[in-house]
Amino acid sequence: MKIQHQTSVTAYKAGGFIGRYQRLIKDIVLPCQYSILCDEAPDTEKSHVVQNFINAGKVLRQAGENPAAGECGDGFYGMVFQDSDAAKWIEAAAYCLSLFPDEKLEETADRLIDIIADAQDTDGYLNTYYTIKDQDKRWTNLLEGHELYCSGHMMEAACAYFEATGKRKLLDVMEKNAEHIYTHFITQGHEGCPGHPEVELALLKLYRLTNNSHCMELAQHFINTRGEDPHFFEKEKEKRNWHVWNNDPVNTDYMQASKPVRTQSEAVGHAVRAVYLYTAMADLASSTDDGELFDACRRLWENITRRRMYLTGGIGSTVLGEAFTVDYDLPGDTAYAETCASIGLMFFASRMLENEIDGEYGDISEQAFYNTILGGMQLDGRRFFYVNPLEVIPGISGVSPTHRHDLPQRPKWYACACCPPNAARLIASFGKYAYGENADTAYCHLFAAGEVSFENGMKFTCETAYPYGFDIIYKIEKGGKLAVRIPGWSRTFQITIDGSPVSIKPQKGYVYLSVTDGTVVTLTLDDKPQFRYASTKIPALTGKTAVCRGPLVYCFEGVDNDNDILSLSLIRNGNLTASDYQENLLCGTATITADAIRHTDAAQETAGTKLYTDCPPTAAFCQAVAVPYYTWGNRGENQMRVWMEEALSAPPETFL
Repeated sequence: MKIQHQTSVTAYKAGGFIGRYQRLIKDIVLPCQYSILCDEAPDTEKSHVVQNFINAGKVLRQAGENPAAGECGDGFYGMVFQDSDAAKWIEAAAYCLSLFPDEKLEETADRLIDIIADAQDTDGYLNTYYTIKDQDKRWTNLLEGHELYCSGHMMEAACAYFEATGKRKLLDVMEKNAEHIYTHFITQGHEGCPGHPEVELALLKLYRLTNNSHCMELAQHFINTRGEDPHFFEKEKEKRNWHVWNNDPVNTDYMQASKPVRTQSEAVGHAVRAVYLYTAMADLASSTDDGELFDACRRLWENITRRRMYLTGGIGSTVLGEAFTVDYDLPGDTAYAETCASIGLMFFASRMLENEIDGEYGDISEQAFYNTILGGMQLDGRRFFYVNPLEVIPGISGVSPTHRHDLPQRPKWYACACCPPNAARLIASFGKYAYGENADTAYCHLFAAGEVSFENGMKFTCETAYPYGFDIIYKIEKGGKLAVRIPGWSRTFQITIDGSPVSIKPQKGYVYLSVTDGTVVTLTLDDKPQFRYASTKIPALTGKTAVCRGPLVYCFEGVDNDNDILSLSLIRNGNLTASDYQENLLCGTATITADAIRHTDAAQETAGTKLYTDCPPTAAFCQAVAVPYYTWGNRGENQMRVWMEEALSAPPETFL
């Protein structure tokens, strides 16, 4: 059964855990990020994003007055895709304005949109890097140039801002930009597809909003063209004598261009590029009822989630190319697991739901969201992780050449700052992933407190303390057919309607209920902490276990465990005890205490500073304390592990 696109939810007013995070985005994250984009934040990596647009506008105005004149301002600074940071900020602002109308925020966004519009050339072209630096090199480096990538993010921003405010200025700019792209690739017949997929999914959003068939045609063209000629990027490079990073055009796996998309079966290459592409493929499959394209999406989905994904919903295991490697290669201490990649995985899951209703898409979405995506941002909203390892050891992590990318603390910003505004827009738009609908059914894919209204007439309020409370209550204002996902992690569940238990068997992870005005539906999920074990095919995780509760993966930090987690082993089938919710710990959380063994290095007692010894360590029973993974790194630099060594039993003498 298909559902309409998630944007068909007409209104979502957030509350609870998600609402608190969304207010953090509006009140703290967006102002902080805007000050960085304007180069006004002290002691922070320079961005120059807004100034790039200002300078591009100056270049265009000066060129119109005097075509022989050179560039204006202080030129271009930053990554070739720097424009996209502004686009994602606007998109996040749009979602926040939908939730929390704010005149000051809207005025700030309007000013930025004016600056962006001023940087658009008369033919519709919009890209500050090429406008300022190399106007004669437009569209000659699809491999590295990111022109289509930047356009895609700005198209998404334009759609979101129009839907939030009704203002057309940025939408008009991006419709004109889309027509410029259409002219170049369709009318004039220039070959190629984006080196970095993104514009494909954006064009489909723009098509749904504007009904401009050129947007659909362009999206189909870019998706269908990819991989048809695996040597395209090589040929393109041979025609020019310049480069941005000197990317290898032969490594077509990196760009997901080794074969046509309908024949692909393994997630390869740059992880963010991959899931952005797969999102567009799934969206197009749903929009056009393309079964062959959906079959490819399903193969790719299964390859990621069953063989190439971390327990935290992180994907892309290597720093080399920010990429997927091979099946079951999932080391925790050198994990890359870029925040943007998990965001893209949520995009992919949401579009797979357009093709089939299956609870596993919601399971993976919340796995990625509550762990890697939230973990990518500090609890105060002021610092961010790009990389999300599952183990951090100060002195090695962030220092050793093999672990330099795995930082023990979140930086304020990055030269390549794709993740911070991406996290902001995802969190602000959570309602679009939580709720969906078709003509007669309202779907609850994820659990989010708040008021929800649907195009099909249904309306209800959801009350829950999820992910720390495991009762989800739906108070129905306008009745109809309600479908609620039952998470795969919940070993038991109970549903009551107006206080009376009902027995309903889930269908592919959802229970379907017919509810009338005034009905109260309560879903109660399993609140017990659980051990998790990895497939024995994952070599890095042999003999290890992790701890989870609900959608939350937990980790062990040194600060809670005598500043030493390396000597801890969790006892198999030992007790796991969840604490009550603690308001004053890590912005509100619950810990888990696990039975464990602490090993004491006998070598330190008998052999001085020897690295190795024939003396076995001593062992003593203890209690190990875990906190949710998304909260790690908020109490100073210290050790952290998700996967812990497992002891088959505790030595009897330790219990005396």
